[in-house]
Amino acid sequence: MVPVIYEWVLELWSTLAANFHWNDLVDILLMAFAVYWLLLLIRGTRAAQMVLGLLILVLVWLLSRQLDLRVTGFILDGFAPVLALILVVIFQADIRRALTRVGRGLFTGAPRQEAQAVEEVVRASQSLAQRRVGALMVIEREVGLDEYLELGTRIDSELSRELLVALFLPYSPLHDGAVVVREGRIAAAGCILPLALQSNLPSTLGTRHRAALGITDETDSIAVAVSEETGRISLVCGDELRDDLDGPRLRQELLALTGNVRSQDEESQEDARELEVAAQPESR
Repeated sequence: MVPVIYEWVLELWSTLAANFHWNDLVDILLMAFAVYWLLLLIRGTRAAQMVLGLLILVLVWLLSRQLDLRVTGFILDGFAPVLALILVVIFQADIRRALTRVGRGLFTGAPRQEAQAVEEVVRASQSLAQRRVGALMVIEREVGLDEYLELGTRIDSELSRELLVALFLPYSPLHDGAVVVREGRIAAAGCILPLALQSNLPSTLGTRHRAALGITDETDSIAVAVSEETGRISLVCGDELRDDLDGPRLRQELLALTGNVRSQDEESQEDARELEVAAQPESR
C-alpha cells in the first residue's frame, strides 16, 4: 500500500513540475484576491442578495440546458445579452465605491487639514452637543465631493465655530443638510448625502449617522455627527463609527486622521481651556 501511495505522489509531483508555470500561480492568486475583495465589498449590502439572485438565475439556466427545458432556456438566452448592462445599472454605486477604493489605495497623499480648522469643528461640535442640536459636518480629503456640493448651498467662507453653530440652529434654513469643509473653509451647507443601506446597522441610528456612514463609505472623507436626541458626538471614517466622544477625544481622532500632530503641552492647554468653557453656563 505504501509503495502505491508513494508512486502516486511521485507521479503527481512530476506532472505538476512539468506543467507548472509561475504565471499560472500569479493568475490564481490575483483571481483569489479579487474574489475575496469583492466578497468583502458587498458583505452586508443589498448587492450580496442581488449576487445571490444572479447565481440562482445562472443555476436555472444550466439546469434548463441539461434537462432540455426549451422555453426556460429560450427566455434566459434572450436575457443574457443585456445582463452586462443590468449589472452596471444595479451595481453602479458599488462599482463606483470599488473604483474609488482602488484609486485611494494607489494615491494616498491626502491633503492635510489645518489644525485650526479641526479645532473649530471640535468646538462647534461641543457647543451643538450641549444645546442638543443635531449636526453633520463632513471634512473632504482626497476624493472630491463636488457632486454633493451641487445639491447644497455654496458658501465658501471662513471656518469658525460661530458660523457652524448658526448653520445648524433650528431656525436656520440650512440646518437639515450637511456642511462640507474643504481645505479649512466651509465650502457648502445644506448638502444632501447618500444614506448607508447596510442591513446590519443598529436601528437606533438616525438619518444623520446613516448619511455619515454613507458618504464615508463612498469617499475617504471624515464625518462628525451630533445627535439631536442624546447630544452625543460621533466620528465616522470608512465603515467605522466611533460614538460618544468628548472634546479631547474628538480632537485627538481628527488630528490623527487629518495628518496633524499636537504636542502634549498643547493638548493640556486645550483641555484646560475646555474645562473653563464648560464651567461657564451656556447661553441659549
